[in-house]
Amino acid sequence: MSARPIRLVSGFLTVGGWTLVSRVMGFLREILILALIGPGPLLDAFVAAFRLPNLFRRFLAEGAFNAAFVPMYAKRAEAGADADDFAREAFGGLSAVVLVLVALGMVFMPALVWATAEGFRGDERFDLAVGFGRIVFPYILFMSLAALFSGVLNANGRFAAAAAAPVLLNIFAIGAMTLGALTGGAVITWLLWAIPLAGAAQLALVWRAAEKAGVVIRPSRPRWSPEMKHLVAVGLPAALANGVVQINLVVGQLVASRTEGAVSWLFAADRLYQLPLGVVGIAIGIVLLPELSRRLKSGDDAGARSSFSRAGEFAMTLTLPCAAAFLVIPLPLVSVLYERGATEASDSAAIASALAIYGLGLPAFVLQKLQQPLFFAREDTARPFRYALVAMVVNAALAFGLMPWIGWLAPAVAATVSAWAMCGLLFWGARKFGDVARFDARYMARLGRIVLASALMAAFLWGLARALAPMLETGGWRYLALALLVVLGIAVYGVAGQVIGAFRLSDFRQALRRG
Repeated sequence: MSARPIRLVSGFLTVGGWTLVSRVMGFLREILILALIGPGPLLDAFVAAFRLPNLFRRFLAEGAFNAAFVPMYAKRAEAGADADDFAREAFGGLSAVVLVLVALGMVFMPALVWATAEGFRGDERFDLAVGFGRIVFPYILFMSLAALFSGVLNANGRFAAAAAAPVLLNIFAIGAMTLGALTGGAVITWLLWAIPLAGAAQLALVWRAAEKAGVVIRPSRPRWSPEMKHLVAVGLPAALANGVVQINLVVGQLVASRTEGAVSWLFAADRLYQLPLGVVGIAIGIVLLPELSRRLKSGDDAGARSSFSRAGEFAMTLTLPCAAAFLVIPLPLVSVLYERGATEASDSAAIASALAIYGLGLPAFVLQKLQQPLFFAREDTARPFRYALVAMVVNAALAFGLMPWIGWLAPAVAATVSAWAMCGLLFWGARKFGDVARFDARYMARLGRIVLASALMAAFLWGLARALAPMLETGGWRYLALALLVVLGIAVYGVAGQVIGAFRLSDFRQALRRG
């Protein structure tokens, strides 16, 4: 593997490594939440409240800034223009917009809860969600500003600080719940107040890292300059496109809120499948977008296609075996990780059902993270928005249409089908970009082998889980049994993949050394 692909993969591994740390700590956080709070009214209300700042964060941070700010900043840096002045203007404008949004959200919180969890109306969950929402909503201010600094760092090839920042949320949440349990306080109250504090800490981390990288940004009066007009013109469709994805989640919550505990079950399943999605998909989105922007700006179409194809290999190598595991051993994963304290066997069975459905859609969710930079690097955000609208219609039709037949599982089925619809539309729309948007021969040769290696691992896991069934249902032995499933499954996949040529482990070793 040449130096440039190694640098690209090392970027994926840097971001993915920190994301893995964050997601593993996130598991500890969810384990504590499910053990100390458990599925029910309190957790349903917390999930609905915490989804509100995350909804708007993905509109502004992951929508507008990942799609518009990062390519514009990276192209200015590549051309030798004053990219840092552009970042300072963006900071002033973003600060003003988000401050107004936070003020409005605090005032109209009951309306927000009604619009996103209508099934709570008439029971205790509604008032709980309104109170919880007013505590956690300011989190959006810190996270939106942190997204700007993270974009600056990523565009300069400095991925570690931005990737490490989310770890702080889990540290604060775990510490707060532990203190609450030890002192006999209300664990949910400790958890709620930890969220805005963690947001402030995340902002401080990336702000300081940007200054160490030589980018000094200070608050300033917003200016409606030509650059800001262009940023809004490019970023608004991207924000809306990403917002459509979040609307899909809200639609699912609306359906699930009609069954007590269902919001909690879907939340727990979502957190589990978010581990590979975060480690792989988000890492690709963060690293690939500035990489494609720089190569397209310099006219290096061959290098852009190579980066796109290597990112695809990396994605499928790590995603397909995870999806296979979610399909064949969802209950052992869920029961060992979550079933304790306030979470019972019936909860585990429900969560496992949702996880298996999400597993079918995992490759599509990751492929979207791979495909979108093809558009965003060209500042084309309008077409992904239109495709997202189609996916939103598919999601809503299935979520509400299937509810009478399969109940609260309808949102999981709808999310999976709409993800594949969005994936297909993005591939279809990228045809006009030519060979840059097509996987190369090496990717196509390896994809079938990756699928075969994943299938062999899945068959092995299915048989081993049946053999270990008594251990998986027995006290402390279940942890050893799950560890055996994970370790031996990874070993089988690694050996099978290496033998049949799905990947070369030496490529990853080289990238790790460089990273």
